[in-house]
Amino acid sequence: MIWSFVKIALFLVVVAALTLGASHLAESGEGVRLILLGKEFTLGPLQAVIVALLTFVAVWVLLKAVGLIVAFLRFLNGDETAISRYFDRNRERKGYEALAEGLMAVASGEGRLALSKAARAERFLQRPELTNLLTAQAAEVAGDTKMATTVYKRLLGDDRTRFVGVRGLMKQKLAEGDTDTALKLAEKAYALKPKHQEVQDTLLKLQAEKGDWAGARGVLGAKLRQGLLPKDVHKRRDAVLALQEAKGVLDEGATVEAREAAIAANKSSPDLIPAAVMAARAYIAKGNAKHAARVLHKAWEAQPHPDLAAAYAEIAPDETPEQRLKRFAKLLALRPDHEETHLLQAELNISAEDFPAARRALGDLAETHPTARVLAIMAAVERGEGADDAVVRGWLTRALSAPRGPQWCCDKCQNIQAEWGPVCDNCGGFDTLSWREPVQGATPLPNGADMLPLIVGQPKAQDPEETVDVQSIIDADLIVEPEPKNGAAPKG
Repeated sequence: MIWSFVKIALFLVVVAALTLGASHLAESGEGVRLILLGKEFTLGPLQAVIVALLTFVAVWVLLKAVGLIVAFLRFLNGDETAISRYFDRNRERKGYEALAEGLMAVASGEGRLALSKAARAERFLQRPELTNLLTAQAAEVAGDTKMATTVYKRLLGDDRTRFVGVRGLMKQKLAEGDTDTALKLAEKAYALKPKHQEVQDTLLKLQAEKGDWAGARGVLGAKLRQGLLPKDVHKRRDAVLALQEAKGVLDEGATVEAREAAIAANKSSPDLIPAAVMAARAYIAKGNAKHAARVLHKAWEAQPHPDLAAAYAEIAPDETPEQRLKRFAKLLALRPDHEETHLLQAELNISAEDFPAARRALGDLAETHPTARVLAIMAAVERGEGADDAVVRGWLTRALSAPRGPQWCCDKCQNIQAEWGPVCDNCGGFDTLSWREPVQGATPLPNGADMLPLIVGQPKAQDPEETVDVQSIIDADLIVEPEPKNGAAPKG
């Protein structure tokens, strides 16, 4: 505001000075005499001022005309001039307009239009780091994967766009199902930008699918250091990867390393059931039954599971059913109200041929939660108590169509797997399997013969005719009843 006032004041001062000067010249009466080409011109004071101003303007216009002519000659010669800058700005404006229109076409799914706009932007801008990316995306939208691949490869030649090219090729290989090449490209992209979250997740998923557990643990640690993963989640997933690494060592026959890795995995996440089972078996192999029991107690307290009970039975494989029932009392007391505890206690009592106790252990599960396992145990109880075959077969018939109870289910796609794994076999989700009842409960039980995993051998009996064939009851869920003829209802 002050500067504007100063400029107005200066303008008024100059106008006043010129006015005073013109008045002084007019009053003096003196003029200016010019002799040009033998002719004499006499100008008054005011006329002389006007002629001087016109002469000044003419000279200024002449100099500008000469400058314009020189600039035009330099333009023709290829030098940068105001004219060239004008045309450059015009081309740049048209190029960025085409680039923006191309991006909008890609966003709206118009691949061919986007390709046309990308070509126009390249013609005007001459900036391949921008237009090549648009061309690749437009080619993908248009379904021209060959052109997209060619453009992505061109991006590899520039340090500024190398990561974009590698990532684009990686996504193409993933879409084609070429996971081997995609894994190599993901490793390259991770080396270029270790903090890129999408690349980290893709690399982690591919490494888990390929069994590169050590590499996956490295990526997982990087995510933790960069604050992209909570500590508790990292702890759990690192334990999952450590467990799979331990299994790999075990497959190679290096049992000592496998034991140490399994124990380390269990320490990282005690509630991980497969890690607890493997760690317990590692302690059993070392002859350390006390540590094995402690690991299984802690895991059972977190979540009871048949595999934990099976590993607990392996601590003393030669004990009698009565001794086993007594030893298991400490494990059963940890979660007395859990359904798995009731089922396990019933199985142990069946093994000890205490069928009334087995019935009491089941309680009302046959009515409130009649799973195939519960009904098969009831069939074993009825057989052991001397019930008619029709009653036993009735329980087994119900077991065939009953829900199978908790299984390893994927929380992401609801897929059911017979065994736990770090990656879902169906959707490839990492650490998505949990022990629970599936949404669709009519899927067959994967290991019917292992329904009662703790019954080792046959219970002792004095009279072979009075011996309860429990294993036949266990396998009953695999028996398929013949279809009745003429629509008759099955017996039992």
